Amino acid sequence: MITRPLARFLLGRPSSVTRFHTSAFLLGARTLQKFKLADIGEGITECEIVKWNVKLHDTVQAFDPLCEVQSDKASVEITSPFDGVVKELLVQEGEVAKVGSGLCLIEVEEDAMEGADPSVMEPLDKSSKETPKEQSAPPTPSPPEPAVDNVPATNSRRLHPMDPSNAQGSKLSSSSDVLAPPSVRHFAREKGVDLGLLTPGSGKDGRIEKRDIESYLSRGTSRPEEQPKQPRSQGEDAIVELGRTRYGMWKAMVKSLEIPHFGYSTTLDITELNNILPILNTHVPQHYLPEGTRSKDHRPQSINPSAVYPAPSSPQLLESQKFSHLTFLPILLKTLSKAMIEWPLFRASITPGSSEGANKPTLTIRPNADISIALSTPSGLYTPTIQSVNNTSIYSLASHLKHLSSLGRQTPSGLTPKEMPKRGGTITVSNVGAIGQGEFASPVLVPGGGVAIVAIGRAKWEWDVSKGADKGERRLKLGVSWSGDHRVVEGAELAAFVECWRSYVEAPQRLIAEGV
Repeated sequence: MITRPLARFLLGRPSSVTRFHTSAFLLGARTLQKFKLADIGEGITECEIVKWNVKLHDTVQAFDPLCEVQSDKASVEITSPFDGVVKELLVQEGEVAKVGSGLCLIEVEEDAMEGADPSVMEPLDKSSKETPKEQSAPPTPSPPEPAVDNVPATNSRRLHPMDPSNAQGSKLSSSSDVLAPPSVRHFAREKGVDLGLLTPGSGKDGRIEKRDIESYLSRGTSRPEEQPKQPRSQGEDAIVELGRTRYGMWKAMVKSLEIPHFGYSTTLDITELNNILPILNTHVPQHYLPEGTRSKDHRPQSINPSAVYPAPSSPQLLESQKFSHLTFLPILLKTLSKAMIEWPLFRASITPGSSEGANKPTLTIRPNADISIALSTPSGLYTPTIQSVNNTSIYSLASHLKHLSSLGRQTPSGLTPKEMPKRGGTITVSNVGAIGQGEFASPVLVPGGGVAIVAIGRAKWEWDVSKGADKGERRLKLGVSWSGDHRVVEGAELAAFVECWRSYVEAPQRLIAEGV
């Protein structure tokens, strides 16, 4: 038997230590690469870094999540294209990165870079590559750097500045949320300038540039640290910078002034919908129900639906896609899609680019009813789209709505380009009645938001004297307020379309005859 010291001499060090010291030699030459923010589509030109999933000196593998970015439209997870080691984070959380700019530095194998997409990875410096001679030298383990140990763990997700649960939001430095490139932030720190004093900057969208800091210093203004800020009393005004999503809403509303609006309001009688809702809730398919609320199968065990041929299996749903009861909204969406199929004009959108220059604008008619949903979230207003509503069941629509609401409540928003395609819906629905007691509103259309938008108010019981053989009858009425793009839709057409929708809403039995 080999004694322990002799065995260690012959067999080498323990496997974990051996792998650590020989990996550089086995992998060959390594190179430092700048990982860039690639074009993620949807016309996005820049994104805010909301969360880093890695820290300095972390080892990553291909497709490991590096960071989470937030655009005006959605949240996207960025993954690593190669195996390597993170050497530097070029953009910090809360800062904005342009498409094509560097996000971080990753040390990767030189051989793995053959055929790499230059739009994603860019060599930082040829001289940074390690030579085989340097790699063959037996490296000596070095003690961990104290600075690395002091880096706060990134596993704890930083709250978004607009998150109501962010109790520290008001305590952040005013320079932490301004738009400024990393190089400008570094320059400002060197000069002792608080970027919060320079907003808005002279760059695009109010971004602070280096010249803004130089101009500030040239005026002979004393440095902020020489002027300690006094605590703001409760009676003083506070200036709050708009978050990225809310600023996107600002710009969209300004553009909405280009659209001539036509308004139309009416009430829908949803008494029949209210009568059939308990029946629909009693028969929600089992796979839509959350765990713990599913009813037991009371069929005799000897009876098997798949005895002759396998029955269709139920789709696997996320917990965020399950619900226990229906509301009016998915039924209203379904009936609206029926009216949209009868009226191709409301399945139309202005063809992108057709109205530019001297060209005559054209309309693109879609084969299906795509409907966007106005969704209020902690970080701002989003309009995710449910496509082909006419081909989707009412139960499935309820599942879609539940999932969209769950993604929207996440901070930062969990909505992605999948839920918010560049080509949104041709009609937008805003369910404002779910929040307050209001019955009517004045919804606003934005460019690219379709040809019409409807705000659904709060349903109320009213005494309708025209019912019950002129004796009157208690009916459940729902106020709806429409705004149409008057460049495309005539007032009479919008009124007639709403009446078509009414014919489905007030007689939901039609859905049965049409095979829903």
